[in-house]
Amino acid sequence: MRDDEAVTGWALAARGGDERAVEQFVRATQLDVRRYVTHLSGDPQATDDLVQDTYVRALRSLPRFEGRSSARTWLLTIARRVVVDRIRSHAVRPRLAATDDWQSAAERVQPRGVPGFDEGVALADLLTALAPERREAFVLTQLLGLPYAAAAGVMGCPVGTVRSRVARAREALVALLTDAERAEPGDRSRALAGAVA
Repeated sequence: MRDDEAVTGWALAARGGDERAVEQFVRATQLDVRRYVTHLSGDPQATDDLVQDTYVRALRSLPRFEGRSSARTWLLTIARRVVVDRIRSHAVRPRLAATDDWQSAAERVQPRGVPGFDEGVALADLLTALAPERREAFVLTQLLGLPYAAAAGVMGCPVGTVRSRVARAREALVALLTDAERAEPGDRSRALAGAVA
């Protein structure tokens, strides 16, 4: 759902204890939060935990939500803090993998044959090639459909900076796609990898 007024209305009603409004608020925002934390964190395996942490923090803070911004913008700001906190905590406490060949293990558990799967993988690969701040601006505005002003509020920077980052992200994505299309079919993955390096 993209209707920010309805989402904000549900958040305000939920603030007053309306359990149905809480349910509607979560349903209306869950996909956006999931997409955002997945792309922002770069760790699809942590997505469920990040989404859950976001809603735990949001629901605890809901009594203080005053509706000065849209509830979706408020929630994505919380999601951003959750991801930043996770990155910081993992930076000081590295995790050990149970296998030496982590890439093969990850590939074995990925679903195959799902419609749109290949395109989703290609988009994820392309997005990881972007600088983090450009990727965040692109995901917020182009994938989640947030207005530039709202994305600026989430990211804590001026609107012009968001516009610039999105424009540069688009340029980089077009260049990556052009390079990949020019490459021979077997060389496409190397072309993408070369563009990232």
